Amino acid sequence: MAQNEYAFHQSKVGQTRFDKIFDIFNYVFMSVILLIVLYPLYLIVISSISEPTAVNAGDVIFWPKGITFEGYQMIFEDDSVWRGYANSLLYAMLDVALALALVIPAGYALSRKDFVGRNVIMFFVVFTMFFTGGLIPTYLLVQDLNMINTIWALFVPTAVSAFNLIVARTFFQTTIPDELLESAKVDGCSNTRFFLSIVLPLSAPIIAVIALFNAVNQWNSYFPALIYLTDQGLYPLQLVLRNILLANQLAQQTDARIDPALLAAQRHNAELIKYALIMVASIPMLVLYPFLQRYFVKGMMIGSIKG
Repeated sequence: MAQNEYAFHQSKVGQTRFDKIFDIFNYVFMSVILLIVLYPLYLIVISSISEPTAVNAGDVIFWPKGITFEGYQMIFEDDSVWRGYANSLLYAMLDVALALALVIPAGYALSRKDFVGRNVIMFFVVFTMFFTGGLIPTYLLVQDLNMINTIWALFVPTAVSAFNLIVARTFFQTTIPDELLESAKVDGCSNTRFFLSIVLPLSAPIIAVIALFNAVNQWNSYFPALIYLTDQGLYPLQLVLRNILLANQLAQQTDARIDPALLAAQRHNAELIKYALIMVASIPMLVLYPFLQRYFVKGMMIGSIKG
């Protein structure tokens, strides 16, 4: 009996040591991965406040050199940047609101087994993920709808994403059981009331996921604005920042044959604002993402487990 207790004690000690070694390995490994992920972002931050000559020479590795905020000053002195911020924020909010109003009810309806024709509808939804009309037919459609040079062209054509709809449908299939609807109907609850009073309060994760998907996509988007908008007052932030960078590059080419000193100054300014532009465009999403990360990961898992 004593021998068995000794053997159990030795096994427990060995297991504890193994766990400690395993934990240390995990901490070291995950720390390395964290550094690999964070260092590029950190490099952009310190490069945005360093002298361009030091950045181009490769001297900026761990600490900023020749600290300067001229790049940020040049950007924020441009009124179009602030206007672009306001436009992008408005477009993201409208895009999220419209997407939620369409995707959530549609996803719930397609998740119900008593909805006649849901498989046929899902076939056409999935079909759009593999075959699209292309840029020219889409432009002609937007033009026929009189949405050219209007804010609606930026999010109405893409309000319903097939991927988001599939994720929403899968969430409702795995989260809202049919028995819950049946018991609600016994109490005299209609489908509409069931959706508004029971389904929506239980759908916070998928609502956050769809909202995050659309907000990030709309915030980072510039191509639809480039295609459909001609009024610079409607430009989103990404297109404004793109034009600022292209203007500096064009100035370099234009001034190359005029004045070498002016060319050097233009190059200095272009390099100065390049990393600052990245930070200006990325900060809002970097601030928002940590608060919705767990919903984002859950949404990806929902779409990967069951379709």
